[in-house]
Amino acid sequence: MLRENQSHMPEFLLLGLTSDPKQQGWLFASFLATYLVNVAGNSVIIAAIQRDARLHTPMYFLLSSLSLVDICFTSAIVPRMLANMLSKSKKVPFAQCLTQMCFFVAFGITDSFLLAVMAVDRYTAICNPLLYSMTMSPRRYLLLVMVSWVLSHLHSLTHMILMARLSFCGPNVIHHFFCDVQPLLTLSCSDTSINELLAFTEGSFVIMSPFALITVSYIFITHAVLRVRSERGRYKVFSTCRSYLIVVALFYGTIIFVYIHPSSTYSVTKDHVVTVIYTVVTPMLNPFIYSLRNKDMKQALKKLLRRVE
Repeated sequence: MLRENQSHMPEFLLLGLTSDPKQQGWLFASFLATYLVNVAGNSVIIAAIQRDARLHTPMYFLLSSLSLVDICFTSAIVPRMLANMLSKSKKVPFAQCLTQMCFFVAFGITDSFLLAVMAVDRYTAICNPLLYSMTMSPRRYLLLVMVSWVLSHLHSLTHMILMARLSFCGPNVIHHFFCDVQPLLTLSCSDTSINELLAFTEGSFVIMSPFALITVSYIFITHAVLRVRSERGRYKVFSTCRSYLIVVALFYGTIIFVYIHPSSTYSVTKDHVVTVIYTVVTPMLNPFIYSLRNKDMKQALKKLLRRVE
């Protein structure tokens, strides 16, 4: 089926963020710098957690898993976008476009699931501290991470299979900087009702279910924090959650804005800036958000730097 579609349309024209040659230079430099900072920052977070025995806890294991997914998530988009900026043709083969879409969806959903698991971890640590070691055992949190990866990739594979069934016999211009689900659906000359149903229903489910779990967990956490009598105690308990809440607000705020609406109201031009935030900017900011507001991470990073020197 994939080969049949490729015979109709062997490649797409990926326009990117702008067609103005004057803007391509500074956009290339900006996204290259952002990507390098993202990979370096998240790699340092992973290395610091692995090397410091005090950070071998469920919370930091989940943080290192999130950093790994952030690297993969951005790597599915930015290198192709940078190559496209340097290319005059801006053509992308159909198979490469589907592959990019598949990995983008998979890592984006894995990110969402891991944030939900981290919320459960904080809920258990704050609301049921006596049961924490039993509830978040190494076997259990490893299982949760594995399930997050498997479910997200199965969902992404479903999108890829359904997309490969479609025919693309009309315009081949994608007004976007990567191959996303909605821009591809708008170019198809087949019936896309099943794809749109999957994108809106199951897509909403895999985004909103983790978000709902996070919300419920933090309602209970807030209630537990408010029961702490001393103001210093409340600040100490809630300080462990501040970095996480900033990441959640950036990630879900932008994703819900872009994806939770019918395809008839979709506008790539309108959503470009928001899409750049959650695909490129947020993964880059995560290492800074977690390290600058976390004493344990600061100490681990200092130890890592001393070892390197």
